Amino acid sequence: GYKILDIGCGPGRHTCAAYTHKDVTAVGADLCYKDLKEAEERLLYHDELGEHGGGSWGLLSADITKLPFADGYFDIVICSEVMEHIHDESTAAAELYRVLKPGHPMVISVPRFFPEWVCWRLSDEYHMANQGHIRIYRRKRLVAMFENLGLHFTGHHYAHSLHAPYWWLKCLVGPTREDSRPVNIYHRFLTWDIMQKPKLTHLLDQLLNPLFGKSLVLYFKK
Repeated sequence: GYKILDIGCGPGRHTCAAYTHKDVTAVGADLCYKDLKEAEERLLYHDELGEHGGGSWGLLSADITKLPFADGYFDIVICSEVMEHIHDESTAAAELYRVLKPGHPMVISVPRFFPEWVCWRLSDEYHMANQGHIRIYRRKRLVAMFENLGLHFTGHHYAHSLHAPYWWLKCLVGPTREDSRPVNIYHRFLTWDIMQKPKLTHLLDQLLNPLFGKSLVLYFKK
């Protein structure tokens, strides 16, 4: 019976995953209409196949600094790869805190410092081409910002190590280029890996994540 918010849901990967759990109300929110339409298609496909937990889903256009929900409305808040885009990070963090129920978890992920720093060094246009990355977070700073709101930090891990070389390669050839054969081949590999979930690449990803996992994932409880 949980209500789960996936803010900055993009094409809906986390929203769809939440929807597969029993009796969950999965809510995806984003400012990009194109991404919301893709998320809608994915969720409708889950409905068509019956791959859900019997709950419901909803999508809306929403600004993370002005969320249209009551205080303590959600049982879980997911904010994946969003905070690095937001100019008013303090207001955004406060809104995420506000809409979460007391005693319940929040999950935040951002690009990890070192892989992101490499991208910025390789390409001057990367941070703008990649939908406007305006800062690179260090873990302690991000944890402190949410702890100051009253959240309790419960742990962290790193993820998506196989994605880091892809972005480095894109930065080398130009982050907006779409005709680079090596980049396109690597992208097809990542898509295949996500869809097929082979054990070998999963093991490789787990082994490499502590070294250069592309994402830093933080866990909190209100």
